Amino acid sequence: MTDMAIFLTGVGAATAASAAVVAYLRRHLESILTDLCGTVERARFWAAFSNVTLILVPLIVAMDYRPEARHGAGVVLEMGTQLKYVLIGLVVTVVLLGIVISSFIPRSRPAGATFQGKAPV
Repeated sequence: MTDMAIFLTGVGAATAASAAVVAYLRRHLESILTDLCGTVERARFWAAFSNVTLILVPLIVAMDYRPEARHGAGVVLEMGTQLKYVLIGLVVTVVLLGIVISSFIPRSRPAGATFQGKAPV
């Protein structure tokens, strides 16, 4: 397998992994963003922004990796290394997105809520 084939396979795998994460998170992300943003239009914008980020960051990481083709298992290891960096980029992006979104979620308890089974004082 040539360097170009390894590179393109890794970029394809990065795009597929990112698209799978976007598809999995889409409905949940839009629900949370609609609640936080107040309008569907705002939520759709921020969901689209998040989706683009979830696709582009791993793709940038995949495109930065430069494989060195070797015979035998080396090709598989090179593709595995590239995919490892892509998944690290994807996880970092998801975690940062979660931190940002969670920072906007109100932390106060509703009136009348109980804490550890006790009524509020």
